[in-house]
Amino acid sequence: MSMIPLNRLEPMQLLDQTSVSNKAKNNQYDFRNIFSEAVSNVVESENNLAKEQYLFASGQNEDTHSLGIAATKAQISVDLLVTLRNKALDSYNELMRISL
Repeated sequence: MSMIPLNRLEPMQLLDQTSVSNKAKNNQYDFRNIFSEAVSNVVESENNLAKEQYLFASGQNEDTHSLGIAATKAQISVDLLVTLRNKALDSYNELMRISL
């Protein structure tokens, strides 16, 4: 059984300066990318919901299904973000409980 070594953690200031080739080479998601994608999904779904609500309220779109679908997508994306946040906090708290 082979052991995969852990990567060294870098300070937060250096995370923005990592090279694109290094990210492409690793081809992995880090926590920051996962959370930024989740936040952008929430923003995008909320904007889509606002657009659908406007179109329905102004009478430009009589399809109520698209409004319900947009509302459900927005709710699911918010729920996913909250779940990710809770899991990250649980993991952090568990790491803090580890005594060396």
